[in-house]
Amino acid sequence: MPVLALVLFVAFVLLAGVARALIQQRRNDDTGIRARASIPAQQQARSVLVTGTVLVGIAAPVADLVGLDAIGFLDHTAVRLTGAGIAVLTLILVLGAQSAMGASWRNDVDPEESTALVTGGPFALIRNPIYTATLVFVLGIALVVPNYLALVGGAACLLGLQLQVRRVEEPYLRRVHGSPYHQYCASTGRFLPVIGRVRVPEAEADQSA
Repeated sequence: MPVLALVLFVAFVLLAGVARALIQQRRNDDTGIRARASIPAQQQARSVLVTGTVLVGIAAPVADLVGLDAIGFLDHTAVRLTGAGIAVLTLILVLGAQSAMGASWRNDVDPEESTALVTGGPFALIRNPIYTATLVFVLGIALVVPNYLALVGGAACLLGLQLQVRRVEEPYLRRVHGSPYHQYCASTGRFLPVIGRVRVPEAEADQSA
């Protein structure tokens, strides 16, 4: 099913990338695309993430087409179809979470901007629903073409998203939003509900008591 994996990957790029930018432009007169990552940590995270997505979305399906063996215990039609279903579902979740961000959606952090803090909808459950859904989408593609290139690519995507969130976005949001963001982090998990909540700084906890 490597062709299906390629189709799903292209659909992700077109819908979550190109179409999202066009919708942002129409609704907010701003595509939300920030092509120049001026933060070194963001450049590193982007490089790792792009490498991972290319491995999973392009290299692994092409390798499958030319005969690279799948990982034995995953090489079953049921596993591949399950992966395709996961990919379709999580693509829908990515699009929904992007829509929930409204005018605050950006493809990268611009340190000179200050966008509204979004805590409603899917963001009330976890702080990074777009990234969580994206990572599960990658897992779905990896199950459609379950070879070692997909495995390595999935690991790279996980690392890239962790770097982006922990070293780029969280420091930026703490600086821009201060106490409201700290309170949000204390009550909401990072990638999964409850897990990854961050303790509020003691000084702020005393003020809110």
